[in-house]
Amino acid sequence: MVAIGPALDGMPSLFSVAFDLAPVGYTVQEHFATGTATAYTAAGPRDADGRWNVEPSTTADFVTRVVVYRPSDPARANGTVIVEWLNVTGGIDVPALWMTTHRHLVRDGYTWVGISTQQAGIEGGGMMPGLGLRSTEPARYGRLRHPGDAFAFDMFTQISRAICAELSRSYRLPVERIIAAGASQSAFHLTTYVNAIDARAALFDGYLLQGRAGAGAPIDGWDPATIGSTDPAARRARLAGRDRIREDVRVPVMVVQSETDILGTLAYLPARQADGERFRLWEVAGAAHCDTYFVCASPVDSGSRPTEELAELIARTDGTGMPTELPINSGPQMHFVLQRAFDALDAWIREGVAPPGAARLAVDENEALVVDEVGIARGGLRTPWVDAPVSILSGLGQPGLMTELFGTTRPLDARALTRLYPRGRADYVERFRGATRAAVDAGYLLSADESEIGALGAAAWPGP
Repeated sequence: MVAIGPALDGMPSLFSVAFDLAPVGYTVQEHFATGTATAYTAAGPRDADGRWNVEPSTTADFVTRVVVYRPSDPARANGTVIVEWLNVTGGIDVPALWMTTHRHLVRDGYTWVGISTQQAGIEGGGMMPGLGLRSTEPARYGRLRHPGDAFAFDMFTQISRAICAELSRSYRLPVERIIAAGASQSAFHLTTYVNAIDARAALFDGYLLQGRAGAGAPIDGWDPATIGSTDPAARRARLAGRDRIREDVRVPVMVVQSETDILGTLAYLPARQADGERFRLWEVAGAAHCDTYFVCASPVDSGSRPTEELAELIARTDGTGMPTELPINSGPQMHFVLQRAFDALDAWIREGVAPPGAARLAVDENEALVVDEVGIARGGLRTPWVDAPVSILSGLGQPGLMTELFGTTRPLDARALTRLYPRGRADYVERFRGATRAAVDAGYLLSADESEIGALGAAAWPGP
């Protein structure tokens, strides 16, 4: 049994949006969660089909924290709670999916919960050791205790169940559906959770995984000191695998992948699988694991910022603060596609109507990305940034360890632009808006975002 403590005074320590949520109708709260968790051990082979059996082993006590972003007016809540497994690769808790999709979550009245599920977020580890909560804010977080990532799976179950009960009991929020979500390393863990724990826990109504690797995380956890390993061989060995989502999965699962995830360092391609009754895979053409929207725009994108300013932030391919050799990916398509993915998954759970399928990225016999005459990926989920381009956007081609996750942007030269758009800007804007409408009609973008997407496209034209 997990106990959820009273809301703490002050703001939580969390890499999150930099604007006040109160003016958009949301309240921020932080609670401590205290309990005893069970670790699991494998009870059979870990085959690629994802049908993994585990059994309980040891138990240990924990104290961790939970952050809640909720509609201040319960009448605005749409009944869906998104519980995010916070990402700790950098050595701090990062709500990666909240950062990418908060505009839609706030607009539609979702309740978002972030759980410090892994040891590195509390005790330190990852790419920048020493940034764990206990070290950086001992007065607030000194009593937190994490027994290790072998216990993280059960912690996630128990805390999610307890905090959802608390939302209903103390804040009068409707809790009708619970979606588990995680990006990057958190998606690796949720892959294992879905395959090994979900049937046992029977808590979540659906899952959204973004940027997962070919392998799920080990059931007994990783050493926090190795989570952000800079050893290329060790990193490849950790990520490589053929771990599919099990075909008999209990509830809907959506996986949204970029070019980086499929063919880059995350090596998902061997684990690629066909859509099924409760599984959808979207591979987004021209997208990177991380991009300028996430780095530059998401912290300040409150919904009230003028489109011109948002476009300038997204265009900062060389001013992100990331020490990359090449300009990083400046396409915001993953932001807009993930907003639609949450909407589609929510509708799938509510109404039983599955999201549309999407073509897979085209790959040749050497497992290399197939590109068109311009240099843009063929196949995949299409958005206006690849069907009406002014730049070659890719999740591939960025040198470096970890920096390769940020992809690349290569602006088209004047000759290429003239060939694509003989009438110049007018041609481009017309084609971009048409491609946006096509993606909305196909079910890959939200109609509520169509106007903003068109304006961002128009602002991206390189010239008068």
